[in-house]
Amino acid sequence: MLIRELLASGAPSISFEFFPPKSDEAAAQLERTIAELGALCPTFVSVTYGAGGSTREKTLEIVTRIKQSAGIEAMAHLTCVGSNREELASVLEKIATSGVQNVLALRGDPPRGQSTFNPVEGGFRYASELTAFIRSQRGSRLCLGGAAYPEKHVECGNPAVDLNNLKRKVDAGLDFVITQLFFDNRHYWEFVERAQAAGIRVPIIPGIMPITNAAQVERFTVACGATLPFKLAAELNRRRDDPRGVMQLGVAHATSQCIDLLSGGAPGIHFYTLNRSNATKDIFTALKSIGLADSAASAVAHHP
Repeated sequence: MLIRELLASGAPSISFEFFPPKSDEAAAQLERTIAELGALCPTFVSVTYGAGGSTREKTLEIVTRIKQSAGIEAMAHLTCVGSNREELASVLEKIATSGVQNVLALRGDPPRGQSTFNPVEGGFRYASELTAFIRSQRGSRLCLGGAAYPEKHVECGNPAVDLNNLKRKVDAGLDFVITQLFFDNRHYWEFVERAQAAGIRVPIIPGIMPITNAAQVERFTVACGATLPFKLAAELNRRRDDPRGVMQLGVAHATSQCIDLLSGGAPGIHFYTLNRSNATKDIFTALKSIGLADSAASAVAHHP
């Protein structure tokens, strides 16, 4: 089913992001996570795409299996990195043949060891170009999502320019966007206000990553340009050598974020799970206990 149709139900979208495993042990971990989180009946799940298309086949394999075997709507990430138009057209054909109807169109990060993004010959430099290309190839048969950056893209020095870039992507054919992770909801609400003022009308789904490891989240914030509020950073530093304490803090903070977001009218929550289920499951359980986690998938199932 097209994710845009699920979002149109009006119920909050609860979704999870996974990445292709790099070892047999990681693959087993992912299978456990999919089983545990799949039981929560998410609206959809997404699977990331490695640099240079390095996990292209695994991404499509996992997305197809989730959709066909687990019965969960799934979305494949697709990036500009390392692919020309012909190769991207071939990937889109495989996606269509597999029965997957949803794609997250991204520029992608520069390959490891490169500081700037350079398209291959015959490829695309921007996600807006990729979005327009997918629409030209597949029309409205695919639902297209994209990325948004409440604290601006790490490579962009001007938030107004970054917002214009998002508007360009939406105008090229995006049905919804998912934000980069953030830890202060003020960034999300102010971003949504600016986006709406700029004429962006598609759903803006907040992306939330529960903190489970202090050093890990610090690396992520540097890499993606997100910031930690001072009080949260100070408490995280105090618990740095207490893994259980870090997990408790991360779950509590993310739960508070989600309650505020859903109560305030956000169209859903997209959890960056890092292929682990415990933190996300605890947050979901807390949201469900107060009536905030009945996903769009359940709404459509009960009201066809």
